[in-house]
Amino acid sequence: MSSAVILTGPGFQDHDVVYTYYRLLEEGWTVDVATRDGEPVTGKYGVPLPMDKTASPNISFDDLDVAAYDAVICTGGHEAPDRVRQDRRVRSFVAGMAESGRVVAGLCHGPWIMVSAGVLRGRNACAYIGLRDDVVNAGAHVIDSDVVVDGNIITCSYYAYVGRFMRAVFETTAALAAQAVTADAGTAAAPVLAAG
Repeated sequence: MSSAVILTGPGFQDHDVVYTYYRLLEEGWTVDVATRDGEPVTGKYGVPLPMDKTASPNISFDDLDVAAYDAVICTGGHEAPDRVRQDRRVRSFVAGMAESGRVVAGLCHGPWIMVSAGVLRGRNACAYIGLRDDVVNAGAHVIDSDVVVDGNIITCSYYAYVGRFMRAVFETTAALAAQAVTADAGTAAAPVLAAG
């Protein structure tokens, strides 16, 4: 079973979090929502996190562990990602996810977190118009597109494209898992030559 964590904070873009959360669950993923100290937060349009009585409590940024997740979703909302990206625990976690080849995905203003974690340098990305300069200044090659996938890095320019964004998350995670299985099988199947 695949697992993801959604990084967010007060004033998140409700569309980003609600859609990604329930789509991940629909696909059978284990999903955590991480906030600064695991505190409940409210979106800019009033959606509370945790969202419903069946949802697990939010986890703290202290609980973020690269080995526990296949993907991290950096959601938007202007206020939330601007607060979240200032936290060194988040920056370290997102950088670790990228370095380990796991999916790092940012939606709308979410790539601000990716900028601060330093994972966009030299990568292809798209950006919400208000973030374009920041993404360029972070060293990314900005492409005018709704969703851009560059290896394990996924960006989406606006929440209206969240359906395509999530499809890219699922497809990329599956492709990376298949590559890992192939690599493991290749290593296991390597012949052992006898000396002599």
